[in-house]
Amino acid sequence: MEPILVIVLAIAAIALAWKLLAGLVKTLALVAILVVAAIFVFGVLG
Repeated sequence: MEPILVIVLAIAAIALAWKLLAGLVKTLALVAILVVAAIFVFGVLG
């Protein structure tokens, strides 16, 4: 998957999490989204 597409999807997921979640759950979701995006963009799994 193209890195720019992963970044765009991560931004969309962050926006959704920001609107829909609250508190600790929001923080954990945001961290998880950023970690997954970084893994795909920098190719740790590939």
